[in-house]
Amino acid sequence: MDGRGRCLDNIFVERLWRTVKYEDVYLHDYENGWMAEDLLGSYFEFYNPERPYQSLDWDTPAERDFGGKESCAAQKTTIASS
Repeated sequence: MDGRGRCLDNIFVERLWRTVKYEDVYLHDYENGWMAEDLLGSYFEFYNPERPYQSLDWDTPAERDFGGKESCAAQKTTIASS
């Protein structure tokens, strides 16, 4: 991302928002901005640690970062107990 207005600079953000719209926004009828903020916050808490990615052979980014499903489960337990 070089900031020179090239079309590829926005591709990551555009892909993220496409996914958010199809997996969350279009499925909920938000009554107000507060509800949207709460539900979108919940979705983003799910997005990296729990959502499997096709490009990662259906692993989550957390599983890749922490070295497997067992390590990821241990990490979640450690975070939850903190």
